[in-house]
Amino acid sequence: MNPFEVLRDSLYFFKRNLGQIVQLCLPLVMFEAFLQQIVDNNTSPEGFPGYSVLVGLLVYPLYTAALILFLDARSRGESPRTRDLLAMSTTLWPRFALLTALNTLLILLGLSLYFLPGIWLMVTLAFAEYLLVLRGMAPLAAMKESLRLTRGHFLRILVCILAVMAPLWLLKGLSLEFYPQPQNPVLSWLIDSAHSFLQLFTSVVLFRMFMLVGEAPDKNDRIV
Repeated sequence: MNPFEVLRDSLYFFKRNLGQIVQLCLPLVMFEAFLQQIVDNNTSPEGFPGYSVLVGLLVYPLYTAALILFLDARSRGESPRTRDLLAMSTTLWPRFALLTALNTLLILLGLSLYFLPGIWLMVTLAFAEYLLVLRGMAPLAAMKESLRLTRGHFLRILVCILAVMAPLWLLKGLSLEFYPQPQNPVLSWLIDSAHSFLQLFTSVVLFRMFMLVGEAPDKNDRIV
């Protein structure tokens, strides 16, 4: 399970299915960025930071669950319709939103405790979303199972996450360098939308990792 191979396979899948992923996720990503811009423009920097989190809880579970369902379907050679995926993601929204809230709270708390606990939680909870969507687990059960599945794979998962996120953080910094604040609202919206959409590649990478890790116990069972 070489991180380079995971990234290569994920990039090939992402490029091959880019049109469908754009159609499925981009409208909701842009809607989320639009809501986020409204919140940012109507709250002070010293105000309650939870409003931004609430925007994410409203929209993020919808397009992420739809993407996970799409990834699973394509891995089985199926071609589901966009509206069917969105309909299924809507039914998953309450549980997914709760899971997102718990994950966000724990990771932010961990980052506040000398940073490293937050990194550990980000990696060990990486499979919780897939367990909730694909195996129908409750949020707490999905988090517990993710802790178990990621055991022994921490560095591989961390390398995969950083390999995707580090260039995106750099790209975000460069966009602020070339287009400093205050930005044109439309330009700012487009930049935020593009950045959020590119972050979806992380979900593709982690799905590939989840599939590989999930297959390992089955192989061991057959050997035994």
